[in-house]
Amino acid sequence: MTTPHKQPQEPLKHIDQWDDFIAGRYREGKDPSEFRNYDENVNPSVAEFYRLNHANQTLAFTLQKEKEFCGLKRGKKSIWAAADYLNTLVDDSDPDTDLSQIEHLLQTAEAIRKDGQPRWFILAGFIHDLGKVLCLYGEPQWAVVGDTFPVGCGYSDQVVFHQYFVLNPDVHVPEYQTLCGIYEPNCGLDKVHLSWGHDEYIYRVARDYLPEPAHYMLRYHSFYSAHRHGAYRHLMSPHDEEMFKWVHKFNPYDLYSKGAEKPSIKELKPFYEDLIAEFFPSEIDW
Repeated sequence: MTTPHKQPQEPLKHIDQWDDFIAGRYREGKDPSEFRNYDENVNPSVAEFYRLNHANQTLAFTLQKEKEFCGLKRGKKSIWAAADYLNTLVDDSDPDTDLSQIEHLLQTAEAIRKDGQPRWFILAGFIHDLGKVLCLYGEPQWAVVGDTFPVGCGYSDQVVFHQYFVLNPDVHVPEYQTLCGIYEPNCGLDKVHLSWGHDEYIYRVARDYLPEPAHYMLRYHSFYSAHRHGAYRHLMSPHDEEMFKWVHKFNPYDLYSKGAEKPSIKELKPFYEDLIAEFFPSEIDW
């Protein structure tokens, strides 16, 4: 029997605490004017998480992590084995949920399935958080979850807790603090380095097997300043603008499926094994 991994890192008691914060901040019907008040009154551990994230996510750090993980040299696993592996990420101190990581993934995917979305869309929902296995590789929380944002250019005030960017060493590099920084206007997001985390990692793992709309869902689902507030459009190409409609379609399933009925892994596993086999080989590189 696999011994569950425990994640002792603070400030979050558990990485799901970030998901809960995001779902609350962007709950349906919430007026944008409420966001700042919500941030100011948030649990101090979440604020501390963002302080660490914004202070440490530099361009150099992102490039280092891309080099370390995007070569996919962590061995081969099936998609379901990766989900099982992620399921070992537990924290006995988290009293707010008795859902396993797989159950979280199934809630998202089942909400998508219920709405009659394409099969690749359902599968994207099932795998979108698998990049959180980075926690099991020893990465700190602030390098796994959190709102993503471009590095190497000026920071938008639409990024949550943007005030903490004053702690980031890149603010002292003039080249990185212009509107476009090291990038060309409207160069396209594929040429832009976003702060490192689980989005980029699962995109790299899955990109050879799923259609392009799924790429955008996986790669940019935490890029809230862009797809919720319209920030960084000066870096986006017309193709990005068109493809972001898929990120917008995916976002409600990501944010609002947690309260759904607890899924039965036993009953659903055959469907998802067949679905995975339709798009992925038996094992892929991680």
